Amino acid sequence: MSWQAALERTVTGMGYDLVDVERSAGGLLRVTIDRLPGQVYPTGPGEYVLVEDCELVTRQLQYLLEVEAVEYARLEVSSPGLDRPLNKPADWQRFVGAEVEISLREPFMNRRKWRGVLAAAAPEVAGAGETAWRLELPAENDKPARLRKGGKPAAKTAARTAKVAKGDAASVAPVQQVLDFSLDEVREARLVPVVDFKGRRGAAPALDDDAAHPAEAEKEDGGQN
Repeated sequence: MSWQAALERTVTGMGYDLVDVERSAGGLLRVTIDRLPGQVYPTGPGEYVLVEDCELVTRQLQYLLEVEAVEYARLEVSSPGLDRPLNKPADWQRFVGAEVEISLREPFMNRRKWRGVLAAAAPEVAGAGETAWRLELPAENDKPARLRKGGKPAAKTAARTAKVAKGDAASVAPVQQVLDFSLDEVREARLVPVVDFKGRRGAAPALDDDAAHPAEAEKEDGGQN
């Protein structure tokens, strides 16, 4: 087993989601973790990563890296932040219904970046499965768009209309415009940050293994003031 696989097994075994592992110049090993819904953590309740979570994972990884004889100058464990990246298929499944921004490898309609609400691809999309997804675009988009595997636009844009009764008259709701795509067409994807002043007050800072006095961070307060 490679040290990367051992690292992932250690993090997931502790109940955390391994978001990313990055080795950079100067010997920095950066590990990004996230909490998972429904898990109970010894560091306390809450949806978001705390500085105590980073401390706990850091201690375990220091031991692991020593056993695996991995050379590094500094270990940094941190939370993914408000604009969490979507890197693996499980991330896409987890955040269905959230607003995300994707950057395509190839431009479509002269754009690479698209923002919308993440949804599962419709059954009629060719090759729909765990790699096929859909963005429900904001109503202000003036041009309907659809993207299929290979970057080719569909012949007919998927649209949904609804009539809403109001007295004796009926009005038509805005057309729902969508963008269908596959994961191999995506260069990068991230959650659109949502700031909740009554809940989350900020991401836990990165925690270095050689820091004598880690920076203090505000803890998740469960929405209480």
